[in-house]
Amino acid sequence: MVQQFRSHKMKEEYEAKTEAEVQQMVQERQEKIQEVERSVELSRKDADTVIAVSVQVFTALISCIERCQAELIGVIEEKQKTTEKQAEGFIEDLQQEVTQLEKRISELKQISHTEDHLNLHQNFKSINTEWRPTKDWAKVNVHQSSLLGTVRTAVSQLEKTLSQEMKKQLCDAELKRIQQYEVDVTLDPDTAHPKLILSENGKQVSHGNVRKNLPDNTQRFSIYNNVLGKQGFSSGRFYYEVQVVGKTAWDLGVARESIDRKGEHRLRPNNGYWTIVLRNGNEYRAADPAVLLPVREKLQKVGVFVDYEEGLVSFYDVETRVHIYSFTGCSFTEKLFPFFSPCNNDHGRNSAPLIISPVTNGGF
Repeated sequence: MVQQFRSHKMKEEYEAKTEAEVQQMVQERQEKIQEVERSVELSRKDADTVIAVSVQVFTALISCIERCQAELIGVIEEKQKTTEKQAEGFIEDLQQEVTQLEKRISELKQISHTEDHLNLHQNFKSINTEWRPTKDWAKVNVHQSSLLGTVRTAVSQLEKTLSQEMKKQLCDAELKRIQQYEVDVTLDPDTAHPKLILSENGKQVSHGNVRKNLPDNTQRFSIYNNVLGKQGFSSGRFYYEVQVVGKTAWDLGVARESIDRKGEHRLRPNNGYWTIVLRNGNEYRAADPAVLLPVREKLQKVGVFVDYEEGLVSFYDVETRVHIYSFTGCSFTEKLFPFFSPCNNDHGRNSAPLIISPVTNGGF
């Protein structure tokens, strides 16, 4: 009887365990279904965005072509008007000369009938000296513009214009798209170098001349004037913007969690930093290793975008909607944190703060 009871109890426990395992498997698969459905929905939204981007870009390009075509037609018509005006002037001069020549012929006919040879000679000489052609028409030609050359020049210019317009439109559309991945970044005071001054809301950082007496924890930078964001990211995409107005030097980008915060280092990917920097007020560089960046206008606000899975870190000039630089093919294996350095105060010349700004042009 006892044996039978034990056997029955074991059977119930086995069935309960089996049922729980099956229910767990069902739950896991249902969650996977939801994950796949979310991925499809995100993919659909992404496809819609890309389609909208392509429509915007090609509409702008078509408009650019139509504008260039109208300008070309205007140039050709203006050249033709100039040619016609020149020809009209030549015809008018020729007609005047024809009139003078016909008058001369008529006068010559009249004096040719006289028998007074002395009078004939004098009149003939007088007619000859009264008017003579002043222009050698054999050397005169109507200037015909090389319209094919005009078209060739216009097409060449169109290629340049389209290239610039395409880059501008693509970058603008790209920036609008990635601004959708904005994250709320705040500065982490536990990582800030003792000479850095952080605002109460954690959105601004500047360099002070006084080293504060702060705990030298393992997270804090000890040598360089750096600070990290509180938020770390180990997957997905994220974007934030930083105002850099009034500064002569700064460092911006992302850094991996395990960076050396106590020793000397260079801002390079192999050291765990993906950054761009400003030096001497107008020298923009990327540490990949040092790459001089062709920034035409002084940056006012910098956008930083990271795609963790794609291994991509990109920087944008938010004001002019221009792509600045990208680190590509990166291999991220740990958390990434927003990285900031306002650099030295430089006797007040670089006292302006770095300011984490909300995105104002986001969405597509």
